[in-house]
Amino acid sequence: MNTAQRIGKNLKEARKYCGLTQSEAAAKLNMVQQQYSRFETGKFELNYDQILTLCALYNITPNELFDID
Repeated sequence: MNTAQRIGKNLKEARKYCGLTQSEAAAKLNMVQQQYSRFETGKFELNYDQILTLCALYNITPNELFDID
């Protein structure tokens, strides 16, 4: 599993823990569900603003998102 896929897995877990659908999370980022889905599958990488927005949305730290102890 590469880094983008690991981050995507963590995003998916955080999203589900918060009870959000991909569509709801995508709307928070002003994008469509298909675009957001590519982050969770590791096909596209997040930019800094998206990382910060998602961490705030899911109430996690960037270290948790990147799986850094």
